[in-house]
Amino acid sequence: MAKKETIYDVMILGAGASGMMCAARLNELSDLSVLVIEGNEKAAKKLKISGGGKCNITNVNVSAHNYLGDEELIEAVFSQFSKDDLLLWLQQRGLTPVIRKEQYYFCEKSSDEIISVLARASQESHYIYNQKIVSLIKRDCFELKTEREDYKAKRVVIATGAKSYASIGASEIGLVLAESFGHRIKSFTPALAGLTLQAPEFWMKELSGVSFPAELHVGEKILCEDMLLTHRGLSGPVILSASLYWNRGDVTVNFLPGLALLKLVHNNRKLLSTALPLPKRFTQALLTVIGIKDKACNLYKENELQMLENKLHHYTFSPAGSYGFSKAEVCKGGVLTDDINGWTLESNLVDGLYFAGEVLDVTGELGGYNFQWAFSSAVVVATSIAEI
Repeated sequence: MAKKETIYDVMILGAGASGMMCAARLNELSDLSVLVIEGNEKAAKKLKISGGGKCNITNVNVSAHNYLGDEELIEAVFSQFSKDDLLLWLQQRGLTPVIRKEQYYFCEKSSDEIISVLARASQESHYIYNQKIVSLIKRDCFELKTEREDYKAKRVVIATGAKSYASIGASEIGLVLAESFGHRIKSFTPALAGLTLQAPEFWMKELSGVSFPAELHVGEKILCEDMLLTHRGLSGPVILSASLYWNRGDVTVNFLPGLALLKLVHNNRKLLSTALPLPKRFTQALLTVIGIKDKACNLYKENELQMLENKLHHYTFSPAGSYGFSKAEVCKGGVLTDDINGWTLESNLVDGLYFAGEVLDVTGELGGYNFQWAFSSAVVVATSIAEI
């Protein structure tokens, strides 16, 4: 147990992806004393369960366009520690992620692989667990009060994550601390969660388990990936990413991206539900909803085909909401970045106060983008502190 009179050079709040990476880089770049405070009984709980236990670390294509947030700040962070920098850093420490579905980087065997890399790289740091944060103030130095002990440090990194995954200790404490220092915040809301449906689309809930590639238009954003129909509404990668950009109002789905209906049905004597490259149950249900019979392709009238083509390529509806925090993989919102230095992630309001990871108002799409942000932002913070 740390002594009350000990003043650490750096205190990191949170032992998740960003907290552990920040500690690791501080150990590698400096001889500063580092204390990591974690509310759970062990580190990296979210890393452990993510990606089906294999952790989707990053993506083949990473840019600021894959994020909701200040693009200039995001670009500044990635210019200092990119996807390629992360992969090299991991490879140099014995972990070479594998690519799945041509775009997602995962641990080959288990998320324990990346957790072990982070633990080894940050072993010079002092980790303390089961410490729920009560308050943080700054006098001559920062003073942290937990439910069990008090700690002091010259600099503090808030890497407490967001509100999703409350079952593994996630909370809003980072926003509470930021506000106490005068920072403006945006309340956390669920992101990367399924979308629920209103009555006109309840027919999709009857098709639970049906999945196929689709293209979604949400505002100015266009997303392409698999869509899954469930008993609760819509899910699958394209829907989870769409939930990041959807607040309210309409979304438009292209059920046949890149394919022209007229070419598919021309001189085709098969039933339409058989001819279309979509699950047969889905096509039959869609035809019923728009009032068109399932028959041989060559028997359709031009106006029927035009109506069907419009629905297939421009099916517009308004979701009822999302699956909520219990199913959200991450959160939108966080500490607003207006009062944060984009090159160091230090507070412009309080010297020595830094932010890293999901606690900031930066959220990525599905596919490893949020862990990439956690690692990159952590390295930026650690580098900035080490160079002081």
